[in-house]
Amino acid sequence: MRLVAHLDMDAFFASVEEKLNPHLAGKPLAVGGERSRRGVVSAANYPAREFGIHAGMPIAEAVRLCPEATFIEGDPKKYLHISLQVLDALKEFTPIIEPFSIDEAFLDLTEAPRIVDAMRAGGVDRGDPEAVLRLSVDTAHAMQRAVWDRVGLSATIGLAPNKYIAKMASGLHKPRGLTAMTQERYREVFWPRPVGELWGIGAKTSDALGRLGIRTVGKLAVFPRELLTYHFGLNGDRMQDAARGEDDAPVVPFYEGVPVKSMGHEFTLETDLSDRVRIGAHLLRLSDQVGRRMRQDGYRGHVVSVKFRDASFQTTIRQRALPEITDDETQIYTVASALLDEHWDGRPLRLLGVSMSGLVAGAGSQHELFESDAHRKEMTEAVDALRDKFGDGAIVRAGALRWDSDA
Repeated sequence: MRLVAHLDMDAFFASVEEKLNPHLAGKPLAVGGERSRRGVVSAANYPAREFGIHAGMPIAEAVRLCPEATFIEGDPKKYLHISLQVLDALKEFTPIIEPFSIDEAFLDLTEAPRIVDAMRAGGVDRGDPEAVLRLSVDTAHAMQRAVWDRVGLSATIGLAPNKYIAKMASGLHKPRGLTAMTQERYREVFWPRPVGELWGIGAKTSDALGRLGIRTVGKLAVFPRELLTYHFGLNGDRMQDAARGEDDAPVVPFYEGVPVKSMGHEFTLETDLSDRVRIGAHLLRLSDQVGRRMRQDGYRGHVVSVKFRDASFQTTIRQRALPEITDDETQIYTVASALLDEHWDGRPLRLLGVSMSGLVAGAGSQHELFESDAHRKEMTEAVDALRDKFGDGAIVRAGALRWDSDA
């Protein structure tokens, strides 16, 4: 039996701020920006959650729910520094650690020395999932203590035979929770629950499943697979595997590198915006940022996505594949702009985003064989060099200057 742990730091950003500012401890706190700014909450501590504040909520709404809460601008560099310390503490238990986000990680404990030794001492058969999980609990508690000793923050852990169940188990009892769950126990707990509680199924997919009569996890688990594939493509198979608690994905150690799936940037507008020219300027600026980041990291991609959110918080994401891979912001912008025109209904927007997926590392491109494209490539490299030396503001595309224009 495989043994996987999912470690989830408790209210990570907010907990870091509480630790660095002890006077905030025990008081409602939200990270994401000052109360006077537009934007969304990145994290909320548990006292703030009692008022209904949660990640992804508009800051204005959070202020309305709890006027006395403290609102703090986040500091990604500070959180990353502490996250790396957490990973270093976990290496004591296994080298097979996959950072899932800045505050989460999967660990493969199948061959962890502490657990292997405990199994031998207890005469436990690896084929007995319940016995293996019982033996692993002490190790999981030791992991929590190691994190606390290193950074002074608490973590919740889920233990399971695969990554998906471990992730779901870690969400059951927070903060400072520890849940060990076999596949059978996973089905007992989650099959009666609404399908929207599954990790990876959002509100729109949940509604689509509901129209097929699938409202519980258990119903999804036994629904005819061919019908799911018909309605949802490959995602139908993945959803049913999740409902059944089936997952053979390996834990990819961070020293081997986790493949980059996409690169993107998004931006919450200072005011709701319906002027297409100014919106286009924002799209151009975002496309420029995406292209530059891809070139810095040595990637090209072939799927452009545009994301926009209107004033009623209705979010739309649309994408389109290109005939060949690229890191050219002009191509990215052209496609993103076309997608916006095809799918935006004209209602004022509060957020815009552009991203690239289908990434290929270190790939060349056929279009560079042509003289005009070679000239463009040389120009782009020159612009990147100037920005590296003098900052991103050293050279700005003329079209991107129109975002703050009254024209």
